[in-house]
This record gives sequence, C-alpha cells and structure tokens, in this order.
Amino acid sequence: MFIIWGVTPALAQVPVQSGPSLSFKRGIGITAPDSAFSLNLRFRIQNRAIYYTDPQPSLSQADSDFELRVRRLRLRLEGFMLSPKLTYLVQLSFSRGDMDWSMRDNSAINTSPNVVRDAVIYYRPTPQLQLFFGQTKLPGNRQRVISSGDQQFVDRSIVNVAFNIDRDFGFQAHYTNHVGGFYYMIKSALTSGEGRNVITTNKGLAYTGRLELLPLGKFTNEGDYFEGDLEREEQVKLSLAGGLSHNRKARRAGGQIGRDLYEERDLRTYIFDGLLKYRGFAVYAEHLARSTDNPFTLNASGDSRHIITGNGQNFQVSYLFKNNLELASRYARVTPAAAIRAVERQEETYVAGVTKYLRRHRVKLQANVSYITFTHKPTNSNSNTWGAALQFELGI
Repeated sequence: MFIIWGVTPALAQVPVQSGPSLSFKRGIGITAPDSAFSLNLRFRIQNRAIYYTDPQPSLSQADSDFELRVRRLRLRLEGFMLSPKLTYLVQLSFSRGDMDWSMRDNSAINTSPNVVRDAVIYYRPTPQLQLFFGQTKLPGNRQRVISSGDQQFVDRSIVNVAFNIDRDFGFQAHYTNHVGGFYYMIKSALTSGEGRNVITTNKGLAYTGRLELLPLGKFTNEGDYFEGDLEREEQVKLSLAGGLSHNRKARRAGGQIGRDLYEERDLRTYIFDGLLKYRGFAVYAEHLARSTDNPFTLNASGDSRHIITGNGQNFQVSYLFKNNLELASRYARVTPAAAIRAVERQEETYVAGVTKYLRRHRVKLQANVSYITFTHKPTNSNSNTWGAALQFELGI
C-alpha cells in the first residue's frame, strides 16, 4: 500500500499517452498503458465496541462484559488480465477476529490462521455467463453473500451463523438473462466441500445451486446485494430466491466451516430468501434449514461432536431518511432439530439499529441494541442477554 501511494503522484504526472491511467471511482485503479492488465486497490476497517450481559435478564454493570477490537481489516485487489473478459479477485484479512483462530483444532483440514479469503479467477465468455475458478463465496443465502461491509447491522443474524455455507474452493457458473422486464439468475457450484485454505480434501464434494427471480426488473446499481435502500428505488423492486447445497462426506460441523467432526457426514442445506425495496424502505426475510442422517459423531474415546441441524428464520425491516440516517429492526430465531435439543438451545434475537451513512457503506457509523433469549427445550428454562454495540466502518 505504501508503494502504491508513493508512486501514485509520479504516475499522475506522466502524460496520458505514455503512462498508466488512474481512476478513483472505487478505490485506487491503475490500468496499464497497453491495457494488458488493471489493478484496483481497496481496503476497509471495522472498529467496534460491544457491551453485553451474562445470560441473565439484567443490565447491571456487575453482569456485563465488553468486546473492544478491530473486527475486520481487509485488503482487496481486483482487475483484469489480457482482456476485460478475464478478471480476478484477491481479498486478504489481517485482524485476529477475521482469521478463524477459534477453529485451530481443525488438524485434519487447516491448522493455520486464514489470511486468504478470496483468490478467484473469473471468465466471462458472454455478457450473460460468468465462470469462476478458485476460492470465494458460494451462492448461499443472500445475507452471507452480501459483503460484511454492506450490512445494515453490526453483525449478520444468528440464522446465518448457524446455517450458512460460507466460502469454498472449486468451480462456479452464474447465468443471467431476462424475458422482458423479468430477470432471472441461475448460480451453480461444484466445490471441495472443505471450506477455505484446506490442507487436504477427501472424495466427497459439495454441490450448490441457487435460482433468483426479479419479476419487477433489476435493482439500481445491484441494490439486491447491499442492505438498506440506499438507492431509494423509485419503483418497487423484488427479488425471490431459493437454493440447495449438498455436501457429501463433510468433515466439519458446518460443512465448509466449524470444528472437525469425528466421522464424515452428508449435509443438506436449504435456502430461501426474499428482498423488497421501495423509496427508502427495505424488507428482507430468509429461511435456512440443515439436515443430516445422524448429527452426532464419536471418536474411539467416546467423545462426541455434533452438527447443528434444524431451521432458522430472519426478518429485517428498515427505512432510510433523506439525510442518510437509517432505522432498522431485526427478529431472528434458530430452532434446533429434535435430535439435538438435549445439547442445543433455541435462540431468538431482537435487534434495533441506527446507521448514519457518511459515504454510503464505505464510511458509516452504526449502533445496535439487542435482546437475546435462550430456551432449553428439555427443561423449558430460559436465559436472556442484553447487548449494545457501536461500530465505525471506514474504507475505499
């Protein structure tokens, strides 16, 4: 980054006909004089402070704890090589909270911090078709695919945490077309099923498919993939989507994410979501579910690790005022399947949020207040937690 910043003034002084072209539309963009390649550099920081109580219905200081940290620090490099049809994306993470340090017991799959988030090559043979090869997000639930920098709350929902399929390495194909004003997108993936930065893979693969329908036309500036109606759509825009992911011989509790399992399992994840935007209003809903034949795995010593099966629902409603202040609310629920209710609790969250967009999603200040309730189904006992969060995001 220091090198690029250092050479930028010098490059800007080179005559247009003999030097690279520069742009600052989205980050810092450089295109070679012969148009053989381009490089666009972006970074972003998420600094946050969170206050939360222990699992008791109390807001007293004695029951509280704090989280003060850099949640995300990302560097993103993208551009084209040889032709605008051949593009690439590299995204790196540098904060401890963004490297999956809590999963370092995955000795069979990955024992190192995950710095590389995306390393993918794209090829677009036609305007409608784009092919992927490499490591990047799977076409899973919309909230997971939407960048963490384009969210209207400090964190994604508990439903996403429990059932998302995250990133993987392999092949993807995305096809977009329309009949009149009715657009549709078909997305498919054939991947390793092991997740990011793995050491080895087994014979099982993951098969993922997703269909998106936009009956009222495209969203402005791809607004179906950032939260909040920042474009203030003049006409009602609607997206409905469904998908399925089948991960054969999964070795991790969440398929592509989670702790090592003691035995391999086939996982099936079902995804349905919908989004509506109109004149500052945004309504989002999703339903995720996961199933497997036997969620419990055992080792030779009798230790057990299990897969979270069941279903979850997430609902979000927001309104963006003309001064770029947004009010938003969320209700989310995760219900474990009957087979694991003895070891997993039902969880519900209620979140109220306010966001001040200073430069759209690139520079914003967010504050959330949340109430979380846990229900232990075997005993029907409840415990509750309050939380408050403040996050400042800055990027280019």
